[in-house]
Amino acid sequence: MLLMVLLAFALGAFLTSDSDRYVIPYVSAEPIDTVAPTLVVDAPGDRARPNQRTLAPYRGLGAWVDLFDAHPGLASGAPTVWPAEVAGMAAQGVQTLFLQGARAAQSARFPTTDPWLLAEYLLAGHASGIAIVAWYLPMWEEGDEDLDRLVALSAFEVLGHRFDGISVDIEWTDDDLEPEERGRRLVDLSQRLRNTVGTDALGAIVMPPVVTDVINLDFWPGFPWDGIRSTYDVWLPMAYWSFRTEEHADPLYYTAENVRLLRQNLGDGSAVVHGVGGIGVADGSDLPDPGEPLAALGDLDGFLAALEEVGAVGGSIYDWVTTGPEARQRLAAAFAGS
Repeated sequence: MLLMVLLAFALGAFLTSDSDRYVIPYVSAEPIDTVAPTLVVDAPGDRARPNQRTLAPYRGLGAWVDLFDAHPGLASGAPTVWPAEVAGMAAQGVQTLFLQGARAAQSARFPTTDPWLLAEYLLAGHASGIAIVAWYLPMWEEGDEDLDRLVALSAFEVLGHRFDGISVDIEWTDDDLEPEERGRRLVDLSQRLRNTVGTDALGAIVMPPVVTDVINLDFWPGFPWDGIRSTYDVWLPMAYWSFRTEEHADPLYYTAENVRLLRQNLGDGSAVVHGVGGIGVADGSDLPDPGEPLAALGDLDGFLAALEEVGAVGGSIYDWVTTGPEARQRLAAAFAGS
């Protein structure tokens, strides 16, 4: 349907580039004689071209999709999630889809992932009343690559629609950098991104402090909380308990303790938090194997109780395809009216 809409606008898609690295798509108004402009897409209400990104998309129930599930060129076999499924997410109470919008890779032709794939998700989400937050995992390369990708996501627009939020996935340590240098690059990227997006709300998807401060002190020593606390507006700790042991396998304790430590590290007891749990939720249905144990259906009670205890503005399970249908129903019921 998206391709039909784009063609029906009688716009030609061309490719250009300012460097040898990226191919940047743009739209020309040159008419295509063989396609009649017979369809019109109306922008649904205030979803179209927001003047400023706010915290609203981080409230309520979220769902997560990464490119290894959604991109035909990256998925193992066929994609397990398609843009057509976004309407079903809305029907199951999802208010925001957190979509990986770019990937650092030498083979990438665009600063974002396939722009047509992003366009399909964005339009499908807005047509269904779902906010779309694009996220990206920086790998702390020299130069502007990470910033370029985030700025491209911020500027991405199709038929007047933009992403409702931009979030930075801060977890990459599989590099040769010293922790201090990695931290310096994180702070620099964050500040430059803030300077670019102005007062738009930015999300920080962070490693759970229980991991960095308690379980594995060598993961990222000296993480620069002080250097990024004023840059981000909402924090999304990845508190996945399903493969933890002892008290850290308790979703109530692990979720709440991560939020408490996060706020302590930030020096802000009221920092805005959207809690992320998982991995997935097994409910007896046939689900893909993520390579890690899945959370149990009964774990949702503790997870939801923790979100309420710490005053989180929203919550979600990573990720959509590994969360069973009964688990989705329970989450929808828990967040109904939020």
